[in-house]
Amino acid sequence: MTIGTWYYPKNWPRSEWADDIETIASAGFEHVRMGVFYWSRVEPRRGEFDFEWLATALDLFETHNIDVVLGTPTGAPPKWLVDENPDILQQDPDGTVREWGSRRHYCFNSPTYRQETERIVRRVTERFADHSAVIGWQLDNEFGCHDTTRCYCDDCAGAFREWLAERYGDVESLNEAWGTDFWSQHHDSFAEVDPPGPTPTRHHPSRLLDFYRFSSDSVVDYARLQADLVREVDPEWTVLTNFMGDFSDLDAYAVGDLLDLVTWNSYPTLYAQRTADDLDDGAAETLRTGDPEQIALNHDLYRSVLDQPFWIMEQQSGDTVAFPYSPEPADGMMRLWAHHAHAHGADNVNFFRWRRCREGQEQYWGGLRRHDGSPDRGFREADQAADELAGLNDLATPTAQVALLHDYDSCWAIEAYPHAADFDYWAHLRTYYRALRRRGVQVDVVSPDSDLDGYAAVVAPTLYVLPPDLGDHLATYVEGGGELLATIRTGVADASNQLFDDLFPGPLSDIMGAEVGQHESLPPALETSVNYHDETYDYRTWGEWLLPDDATVLGEHASGPAAGEPAITYNDVGDGSDGTSDRSGGATYVGVWPGDDLANALVDDLLDRAGVETISSLPERVHVTERDGYTWVTNFRSTPVSVDAPTDATWIHGGSWVEAHDLAVVRADRRDLRVDIGE
Repeated sequence: MTIGTWYYPKNWPRSEWADDIETIASAGFEHVRMGVFYWSRVEPRRGEFDFEWLATALDLFETHNIDVVLGTPTGAPPKWLVDENPDILQQDPDGTVREWGSRRHYCFNSPTYRQETERIVRRVTERFADHSAVIGWQLDNEFGCHDTTRCYCDDCAGAFREWLAERYGDVESLNEAWGTDFWSQHHDSFAEVDPPGPTPTRHHPSRLLDFYRFSSDSVVDYARLQADLVREVDPEWTVLTNFMGDFSDLDAYAVGDLLDLVTWNSYPTLYAQRTADDLDDGAAETLRTGDPEQIALNHDLYRSVLDQPFWIMEQQSGDTVAFPYSPEPADGMMRLWAHHAHAHGADNVNFFRWRRCREGQEQYWGGLRRHDGSPDRGFREADQAADELAGLNDLATPTAQVALLHDYDSCWAIEAYPHAADFDYWAHLRTYYRALRRRGVQVDVVSPDSDLDGYAAVVAPTLYVLPPDLGDHLATYVEGGGELLATIRTGVADASNQLFDDLFPGPLSDIMGAEVGQHESLPPALETSVNYHDETYDYRTWGEWLLPDDATVLGEHASGPAAGEPAITYNDVGDGSDGTSDRSGGATYVGVWPGDDLANALVDDLLDRAGVETISSLPERVHVTERDGYTWVTNFRSTPVSVDAPTDATWIHGGSWVEAHDLAVVRADRRDLRVDIGE
């Protein structure tokens, strides 16, 4: 485990570089990311290059044995390039051009920009091919940030038509797949198909889904261009890029196929402003600590993309630019976040940034040091984390018995047709993730077509788009002895986003032993409750009335016109009916969006049937995470907790009393621990 930071020399007088870099080294930091958004500084005018300043900084890092990840500079094309080629700029759906003056203003499908990308990436990588400090390259920066995955310019219109022609072959196949007889939307040629611009009401959901797929594929293809260029210069370099939390627009699995290392940018208090409304308790605390489930779910997602340790390329180190507010994190959080990431499989945490900058759009973005160079709160905590984590190197990737399925197609289809104002795909995913973590269960967040054989249980929230082959894949898992839990809005649409001829859950109806007879989206003002195992629980947003066939009814609606109708079912498939397992498999269908108490009860029963060992229910906002025999207890609460561990356990950091916003690391099996609220 290593700690690093982000440093941009051009923000500071050259006379201060040596002192800054010496301080970075003395703090125990071993990695630095440098060079993102620097195109105008290395090529101030076309064909006139200045690499001296960057080489000087690299030499200083080399002197202190600090490894550097350089970024390709394509995230912010310079003004002279935009003036020469205004066609590289993105357009909004209404045709408004996204002008120069910020960042990420280029179009992924612009032939001109792809040529310029090849020219500048080749030039900078060749210039530093022999510099021993450079260990790899970050492709661009935060692909798709600021709603830039989707562009609506003429280049994208042409590329979209080509993408559709390749996917469907002929326009009649497109018409059939989309269902264009509705509202007179039939196409006579691919040339008639435009990106989805402004309309009086919603767009055709099939058209939207394909445009979202196309847009993600466009980013993947652009990233491939850069990855290939880097590897041509030096195949030994590590190729990576930095993803974002709860980011739906770009398929991380597809980008991951191009990479040697996956990284993501973790800004817990920024994301907390979006997730606090999903929490029953602790919402106010979350604004200063982040939501531990939101952070951890993204750790587990990006770890699972390549099934190997990942990096945090940008870790929050103070306040952030307002989104819409910027509260300071609670004391201890920078250290806690670093440990929390390492427990989930991070092998490097880079704090953003080294010094708060004095210029530009991120003046209010906190750093480890103030803009005058003096240490800020985050520096002391990052320094402590560097010391503590230095002794926890070379740990194996965390393992999990439970998979949580995460599907971009379904996320995009829900976005195209949410059918409820507050139906948020990520929030629904976290409902089940949070329940699993309350039992100290390790989780892999994986795509639905992943190999599921090694998992005792699989939770599949809202697999809205469910092609028959994916239904067969999940059915085979259950028939082989696995336990599957599927939820509302599963098996609704085929790959073209048309509803199945059969009732929901479509291809999963047989294995579930039940179908959906009725569904409704529900405003918060309506009472919504279900009975499950003789207990009454609340639910929210969405309810389905089930029609069981072979399945057993476990829960019934207790409110509204659905009262008495089945809401939760279980289908016992039998003892490894496909001959690959002796263990009984089964399929649970949950026809409501459960509150936390119901989600906990559902997950308890699922894990019990699957034979997954758990620990007693953890206090809210406390995580217990194991990696290679070491167990982290991370306390996001504003009150202490106590930890009961076996007598032969070895405490590495901390002990049996964990203060607010603190942690402990113990050499012990996580399932042998008991954590209680401190008294």
